[in-house]
Amino acid sequence: MYASPASATTALTTITPLAADELEDIVLLGVPLWGWQIAVAAAGVLALVLLARTIWNPTPGSLRAWALGNIAVNAGIAVTGATVRVTSSGLGCSEWPKCTPDSFVPIDTGHAALNAAIEFGNRTLTFVVLAVAVITLVAVLRMSPRRRDLVRLAAIIPFGVLGQGVVGGITVWTDLHPASVATHFLLSMVMVFVTVALYVRCQEPEGRPQVSVGPMLHTVSIGLVVIGFLLLIAGTVVTGTGPHGGDALAPRWNLDLAAVTRVHSVLGWLTLAGSLLATVVAFRGGAHRIARVSSVALLVIVLLQGVLGYTQYALELPEGLVVLHVLGSALTWVAISRLYFATTRLVPPGGDVTAEAARAGERSSAAVRSE
Repeated sequence: MYASPASATTALTTITPLAADELEDIVLLGVPLWGWQIAVAAAGVLALVLLARTIWNPTPGSLRAWALGNIAVNAGIAVTGATVRVTSSGLGCSEWPKCTPDSFVPIDTGHAALNAAIEFGNRTLTFVVLAVAVITLVAVLRMSPRRRDLVRLAAIIPFGVLGQGVVGGITVWTDLHPASVATHFLLSMVMVFVTVALYVRCQEPEGRPQVSVGPMLHTVSIGLVVIGFLLLIAGTVVTGTGPHGGDALAPRWNLDLAAVTRVHSVLGWLTLAGSLLATVVAFRGGAHRIARVSSVALLVIVLLQGVLGYTQYALELPEGLVVLHVLGSALTWVAISRLYFATTRLVPPGGDVTAEAARAGERSSAAVRSE
């Protein structure tokens, strides 16, 4: 479903004139698939040229932007993977790292041209995710003074993307077995957690993490991380049991869909209860502004996600709502991660965590006003 950076890179670099001619049967909005690939590659090169200064001579603001970009692309590829699944395009490329046994690009795939284009396009997007990860690592390495904690976080991300590519290959080799599909999605969510950590920590001074809120809010945030990840796991079980397997012949788990959905729903209600508790504790306990805003954002997202989840179930899982629900899952996990990291603060040796948290809130308010 997602793809290997190796396959995407090779595909972009091995299209011969003959292959391009053969690809003309895959046309999107009147443009052959190879034309879209060339346009995307050209746009990528242009973006690198325009953004080169932010990479080689990064500022705190540009590094924050690249870290935010990592969150977006790692969450986004989970959503495009869901699009692959609900359109039954998961085996639009039947092999990995090649698309077909004889080609790295979608030629004679045995699937509809649109399905092949969707799957191959999703594979190509993995290259974008990897590029953003590598760019962020370079920017972190170029920061002066260099921070070892940020280097460690930034170094994890490209290796995680490569791991996603390997799991994507296993997903294809197993004909979209729900266990490998679930692993692929959950690995994306693990990478989202790491990217949120990088985004938050690059705005703080180098130091040791200390709890910056009351102990109860910190405990609730930890509980939400645990329950939130269990909610994601339960969602993949529902997906592996439901009708959208990525291909008509994809294996499914022989479970009671209503029963596993109820388990998923219970975890959703627990997440909502935890979000409400976090919001109440944050405001009544006098938590700093970032923690309060994070708790409210999480509560709103979980409420909207719950409404969407019950709606899609009542309408018997229409494709569009399934994709939106995956987007909601990613946003919920981002919000849970942000709340967790808002309850701690990096403090230099001899620093005061309360003062650091207050200064962080002031800087955040100033940044919002300047925007």
